[in-house]
Amino acid sequence: MKPHLRRCISCGKVAPKDAFWRVVRVHPSHQLQLDRGMGRSAYLCPRADCLKVAQKKNRLGRALKATVPPSVYEILWQRLSTATVPSPPANCERHDEPTTRQGHSDDDIRG
Repeated sequence: MKPHLRRCISCGKVAPKDAFWRVVRVHPSHQLQLDRGMGRSAYLCPRADCLKVAQKKNRLGRALKATVPPSVYEILWQRLSTATVPSPPANCERHDEPTTRQGHSDDDIRG
């Protein structure tokens, strides 16, 4: 079965829908909700640059055809600040650091 793909309203990136934040304008009440509900939806990457552009250019408001209160953006900025960036596993080698000491080589073995 194909994954359900969505597009970020800010950068245009296409990815599975669970990779995005979902903002919903609920049908009868026209209230805005995050992640759940039935109605008009807009998807946004959980990245600072996407959120900044969406807020500056009113991308959420235009996609949802509704006025987006500042409290929605505050909640999204809070989510972004609390999101943790996964660190590489402890056994992963870093490629930006040399694996040998300067002046010494692993294949230069002296007896």
